[in-house]
Amino acid sequence: MEIDEISISRAIIDRYHEKLSANLESDVAIVGGGPSGLVAGYYLSRAGKKAVLFERKLSIGGGMWGGAMMFNEIVVQESALPILDEFGVRYRKYEQNCYTADSVEAVSSLTAAAVKAGLVIFNCMSVEDVMMREHGLVGLVLTWSAVEMAGLHIDPLAVRSRFIVDATGHAIEVVRVVQQKVPGKLATESGKVEGEKSMWSDRAESLTLENTREVFPGLYVAGMAANATFGGPRMGPIFGGMLLSGKKAAEELIARL
Repeated sequence: MEIDEISISRAIIDRYHEKLSANLESDVAIVGGGPSGLVAGYYLSRAGKKAVLFERKLSIGGGMWGGAMMFNEIVVQESALPILDEFGVRYRKYEQNCYTADSVEAVSSLTAAAVKAGLVIFNCMSVEDVMMREHGLVGLVLTWSAVEMAGLHIDPLAVRSRFIVDATGHAIEVVRVVQQKVPGKLATESGKVEGEKSMWSDRAESLTLENTREVFPGLYVAGMAANATFGGPRMGPIFGGMLLSGKKAAEELIARL
């Protein structure tokens, strides 16, 4: 049976509208589709919480896709191997506490498992602002990334969520909006963004987990965004801390929800 082009268009429009409308309210809105965001979304969804992820780029995976300098291999330390096992990502031992995995397989596996667990992902969406109330943040203000890039003056749409996770990496997109526009201080030493420090892989890996926490009422930071917010160093193409950070954020939010 021949399929009509208008039927194709109508199917896409109807299904997308259905998906977007059904996710205007959630338990947790995750901003950033890198490893920490995907892992957080997986564990939240698996626990029966309604989690939605918004990624500004077309592709999901953040910095994990390219490995290091486009050598598409990543390093993961031993403490995070159980997470790779859970997601079915294959790895090989290189030396003590140093394991490698194919970055494309890792991102694909994380994404597929998270979506199958119930995480809903919207790509090509950027956070322009947040919604606030007296007690803290209650949602996000979104626009199409292409609209943002073109500099068009088009009003955005809002989504409501009980909690927000900033997993946007070095950019800390949500935290910077909060610092600039929302009354109050961040839960950092200075009350403001401390800023990312230069590379120190081992220290950064431990601090990523330590810094994964609530930084403002209703707002958590995970992954590299946690270090950029609290002043930790960058770690480069080692991703165990990212994976463990996503899981920690999910576990804390599940307890609160």
